[in-house]
Amino acid sequence: MSLDQLFVTAHDKLVHLAEAWLPDWTGPWASIAARIGLVAAVAPAIMMYLTLYERKVIARMQNRLGPTRVGRYGLLQPLADGLKMFIKEDLVPEGADRLIHLLGPILAVVPALLLFAVIPFGRNMAAVDLNVGLLYALAVASVGSYAIFMGGWASRSKFSILGAMRSVAQIISYEVPGVLSVVAVIMVTGTLSLVGIVEAQRDGWFIATPWGLVAGVIFFLSGVAEVNRTPFDMPEAESELVGGFHTEYSGMKFALWYMAEFLESFIVCALTVTLFFGGWDGPAVPFWTVAALLALLVATATRLAVPTRAVGALVCLGAGIAFAREPLPSWMWFLAKTYFFFFILVWFRGTFPRLRVDQLMGLAWKFFLPMTLLNILVAGVWVAAPSGVARWLGSATLVAAGYWCFVRLNKPAPLERRTYVLAD
Repeated sequence: MSLDQLFVTAHDKLVHLAEAWLPDWTGPWASIAARIGLVAAVAPAIMMYLTLYERKVIARMQNRLGPTRVGRYGLLQPLADGLKMFIKEDLVPEGADRLIHLLGPILAVVPALLLFAVIPFGRNMAAVDLNVGLLYALAVASVGSYAIFMGGWASRSKFSILGAMRSVAQIISYEVPGVLSVVAVIMVTGTLSLVGIVEAQRDGWFIATPWGLVAGVIFFLSGVAEVNRTPFDMPEAESELVGGFHTEYSGMKFALWYMAEFLESFIVCALTVTLFFGGWDGPAVPFWTVAALLALLVATATRLAVPTRAVGALVCLGAGIAFAREPLPSWMWFLAKTYFFFFILVWFRGTFPRLRVDQLMGLAWKFFLPMTLLNILVAGVWVAAPSGVARWLGSATLVAAGYWCFVRLNKPAPLERRTYVLAD
């Protein structure tokens, strides 16, 4: 069994088993059920341990340890947090619209789960390879703004409605440059299939081109703003809005908002990897080297019991021996790149202060938007120009000139000298 196609083989065997024991017409339904079940199981697990990942990384940045009490190294802390949210009382403000108050967080989570269907996690590992997968992802992701406004409006709270209005304005503002940045990818590849876009990067990742660098940076930062992450977390400015649109939520409803934010953050990172960083593509690193490194890490985990360390190290070494001749699987490359970009999100949160609202909106409309429009022209030059020096020189010149012009245009005016008149 190939390690690269491990999950694909398991899926095929499951469908074959269903067809052997059940009528023939159950085969397609078994395949659909397996894919839906995998997404429904993996997505919440990813969300739970992304929270632990963020808490641990920020703790290290602040010279702390993070969660350590629940389970070894705090590994069971996400389960404890989920249990706490599950048993907390669901409080609904008096006079709130109970139906819309309930549907808001549900509508926020469902699109995030639906986006997992088209993400190519590895070679032949997209649950559904739509020929319009990119269009599907952009359309489904835009539904989140409706959920946020529903949650704020239904709460019957001035703080919530102000937070919802700010959040929707921010999301719509950054959706425009985010979508326009993807136009360059479509022009160069000529396809809307996410699998096709990854395969088009076999000869080189798009981030290594002038138009790809501009589009990749703008797409990633626009995605960070759309999911309300630092430094674009103005809708959740505690000092002004008491938590923003989800002020009046508690218990599992609040947990659903939390889950939607982390899943959308993961999707932003995954789409950035897919569109600009080659997706599942990576160097042919032998798998045994990674297995040996994992075995070393497990063997030196001092907080684990000695039998547990021994068994874990033997399992890692056994896997390295069994798949020694294979390179690192495609799905492992994809997840490594995605978690690297999520580390950048955490890095932002532990480093940058929150932007002012005028800076936040000005960045979208006065810098990102004109840069994406210019970048579409740059992508056109890249496609039309002959390969070689002319293509690189023309594209790089346009990008550099546009960046310089837009930075100069957005430079704030110097402050005038104040004159104070003192009373006699």
